[in-house]
Amino acid sequence: MQNRGTGQAGSGGLSWAAAVLTGTVALYIALVAFGNITDFGTNREYVRHVLAMDTTFHDPDLMWRAITSRGLQDAAYVAVIAWESVAALVLLAATALWAVRGRSGGAGRARRLATIGLLMMLLLFGAGFWAIGGEWFSMWQSKQWNGVEAAVRNFLVTGLVLLVVQWSGTSERPESAEA
Repeated sequence: MQNRGTGQAGSGGLSWAAAVLTGTVALYIALVAFGNITDFGTNREYVRHVLAMDTTFHDPDLMWRAITSRGLQDAAYVAVIAWESVAALVLLAATALWAVRGRSGGAGRARRLATIGLLMMLLLFGAGFWAIGGEWFSMWQSKQWNGVEAAVRNFLVTGLVLLVVQWSGTSERPESAEA
């Protein structure tokens, strides 16, 4: 499919925006995962406190939810790092596909892969940190270990990038479909 302005396949501005935004989110989550791997202890303490609920209001009706086992806390943290790492790899692959999107349907594959990676991010920050951490483990009650604002920020930015990625596909319809 060709762009009407240039005659080149996949050269639309919206596709470039999707590529740059996908790459930016890929870089961000790759750096987050790298930081969590190379400075394991810092965010391990965050996860431990959130799961233990030891800096919340200590409401007896909620404290039964706390996970105080160091082994389970660390397993949860390692699972988060693994999820971040896979999301980073998926988004980096999508970014590479965006870069070569003019060749043999690369834009469609880039969009699908970017969608998978961005959905992984939405699950991590929306379901993981905002819903489970923020509400189930009452993270919002902690003055020191409250990551709800950062989770919501990441969730919203990722959601906007997903919209641009999906919207960029609407400009690549065959000419016969445009009327």
